[in-house]
Amino acid sequence: MDNARIMYEMTVKEVAAGLQQTQTVILPVGIVEQHGYHLPLSTDIHNAEQIAYRTSQVAGCFVAPTVHYNFSGGTLPGTINISPQVFSLLLMDIMQSLQMQGFRNIVILMGHGGAESAAAVRDAADYFQRLRPEAEGLTVHVVPFWELSETYMRSFEERDYHAGRYETSMMLYWKPELVKMDQAELDDPADMQITSDNRRTASKFEIPRAIPDPGVKIGVWGDYHNSSAEFGKKICDECVDSLSGLISQLNDRS
Repeated sequence: MDNARIMYEMTVKEVAAGLQQTQTVILPVGIVEQHGYHLPLSTDIHNAEQIAYRTSQVAGCFVAPTVHYNFSGGTLPGTINISPQVFSLLLMDIMQSLQMQGFRNIVILMGHGGAESAAAVRDAADYFQRLRPEAEGLTVHVVPFWELSETYMRSFEERDYHAGRYETSMMLYWKPELVKMDQAELDDPADMQITSDNRRTASKFEIPRAIPDPGVKIGVWGDYHNSSAEFGKKICDECVDSLSGLISQLNDRS
């Protein structure tokens, strides 16, 4: 993307020059996980990555290579789990490398929201900063992408948790060639009954808890009907606007 600082597409010289202008980097975090028969396993990867790329275009920050591996708890074909502990340590090592290069503001942009994954991310951010008191000016921010969009936050009120209208619309916006609406199916309604004990809903800063359920056969907890690229763009624009505002604040403090 023009003007975006996408690290793995840059040279050493370009990164060094860019660090003279900004020390802020977004680390997108996704997962390889079931998203029904109509969405690819990489859905959460694209959600984090595409928002990060577009934010970089606007705010001028760096975007580190996306973390693909995470903990899902799901077991459908294609889903790849690594333990939450390994995931947390992986993030800490990545942050250590970014810090050593000169980055001072690290924004972990979460594209996946399972409870175990969220806890691992927050632990990594907390421990990384607490164990480096000598790192003057170092900040780590954990940002779930859905909290950046007022529109997306309504998905929890509508009980559209996974691979439904909201995620399908986002994928139709940035990767329509990967969406197979003609193959879309819903899980059995009995599997979609998610109680308040198992899911936290509309409150900001709260993340839906993952429910490893061997009865789930498709991986869809939401209604993908009425999905559209236009609706996906609305969510994306809100996310980019909110995240760009945070990046601007961080750059002003650097």
